[in-house]
Amino acid sequence: MKNLLKTLPLLALGLLLTASLAHAQFGPPTGTTTVSVTIGAEAGLNVTNSSTPLTESGTNFSKFTGTTALAYSVRTTAMGGGGSITLKVTTDFSPAGGPSVATPPTAGDTLSYTCTVATPGTPCSGTLNSSTTATTNVATFATNVHTGATGSTASVNWGLTNDSAYKTGTYNATVTFTISAS
Repeated sequence: MKNLLKTLPLLALGLLLTASLAHAQFGPPTGTTTVSVTIGAEAGLNVTNSSTPLTESGTNFSKFTGTTALAYSVRTTAMGGGGSITLKVTTDFSPAGGPSVATPPTAGDTLSYTCTVATPGTPCSGTLNSSTTATTNVATFATNVHTGATGSTASVNWGLTNDSAYKTGTYNATVTFTISAS
């Protein structure tokens, strides 16, 4: 026991010296790292007005018209990239008795649209008919395009046949817009 009491102070001194030597082994007070990031294709879409009322303009039984505004941001790749904005009628007009995209009461009744798209997009060409079974084009994006920090704008200008066979009432359909980029 006496030997242990004599060696204890020496052991404590040895531990203190070892701890201070271990601290000194870390190297210089500076260091570096390389920060890297991979930027890929990306796209975002905002439907500005969540409800688009279609109203009759002009004479009796003239088309119902209205406009859906969109805001978008896109970045496509330089090699083989591109992208698009599309739409699809995901829920046809209801209730029954009014217009219908899938089974119109009269042949030739349509929910048609034209497009306006600010750069860097290219708008759809001409007047297109919407569909419940397929997506239809609103805009396309070429390779290596980039919107500015605030994005860009587009719109869909709707036209709905005003068929005298439609029963009076309010009818709603859901249109889903999709943006993609590669």
